[in-house]
Amino acid sequence: MSGATSEAPAPIPAWTVGGVTVHRIDETLLPPATGPWLLPEATPEVVTGHDWLHPHFADHEGVLHLDSHSFAFAVGGLRVLVDTGIGNGKERANPAWHHLRTDYLERLATAGFAPDSVDLVVLTHLHADHVGWNTREVNGEWVPTFPRARYLTSRAEREFWAGYDLEEARRQMFLDSVIPVERAGMLDLVDVPAEGVEIAPGLRLIPTPGHTPGHVAVELTSRGEAALITGDCVHHPVQLAHPAIGACVDIDPRQSEASRRKLLGSLADTDTLLLGTHFAPPTAGRVLTHGDAYRLLPVPSA
Repeated sequence: MSGATSEAPAPIPAWTVGGVTVHRIDETLLPPATGPWLLPEATPEVVTGHDWLHPHFADHEGVLHLDSHSFAFAVGGLRVLVDTGIGNGKERANPAWHHLRTDYLERLATAGFAPDSVDLVVLTHLHADHVGWNTREVNGEWVPTFPRARYLTSRAEREFWAGYDLEEARRQMFLDSVIPVERAGMLDLVDVPAEGVEIAPGLRLIPTPGHTPGHVAVELTSRGEAALITGDCVHHPVQLAHPAIGACVDIDPRQSEASRRKLLGSLADTDTLLLGTHFAPPTAGRVLTHGDAYRLLPVPSA
């Protein structure tokens, strides 16, 4: 027997919202080139003009920090996972996402959410970096990762892509990460009105269209406290300072900006915890009015 000892697993970051503990399940850091591609108007000059973005959300040269993660929590008697990242072993056009090999499922289990314990998977929208762990490969086939769960997204989102002329890369993503869940009869489509819709006690979908037509944010409430998971309505905190900055992959940039402004305005100077789906650690914070826009006051994990 060797004298080597295995390292203890890294603690899973978490925040308390009333009686609910929200865990961040890390998948992977995104490469520095992601920022200039995704948010081309967030130039180094723009980013370095906001000292509060450093050091957590950008470096001193104006390079944005972004990553891929999910959020897991138990609320209303359900064990919930919001978005499922990029996934392992997926054929992807983006080199940073192609054939990943991460310990995502081990992190999920460490947080107490083994795949067969998850009841509900909420998909803010159907992009490749939000649906990847919907499935995993078993004997050469893509099968649902969470065998007991219902998967849920907005009806407007699924119907939009059903009528869209999919390019090859997106078609591949649907074939390996969405359609297997549909064929298993596990995908539920929800109508999301302008005022939002409760999908479980303490859990609501808030319409935030623009990035995609059926995009939703996820609101969690418990014991008088609240948190909101952004999805891709907000990719990075620099968009708090400049809500007009949009993503190059927004389907409707004008609507995306309108959704972002409405959402940030509703959160500003409240106690609601903002949880960014692509925000680098510390990931969470409260939205403060700052001049004619906003800034994020970070709230570190426990």
